[in-house]
Amino acid sequence: MVFDTKLLDVLACPVCKGKLKIGEDKQSLVCRFDRLSYAIEDGIPVLIEAHATTLTTEQLEQVK
Repeated sequence: MVFDTKLLDVLACPVCKGKLKIGEDKQSLVCRFDRLSYAIEDGIPVLIEAHATTLTTEQLEQVK
């Protein structure tokens, strides 16, 4: 199942309520402000802070 990018208009980071961007791998959503990556499983974003991955500066620079 593919993630519908139109959802990016209404989804927000659960921590800071900021905009999310699609990750380079197209399998994650990234909050640049909090440096967190949320997985997309079967087309559904898992927006749970405890399940998020913290990104390094290098990884964050790869996100457009």
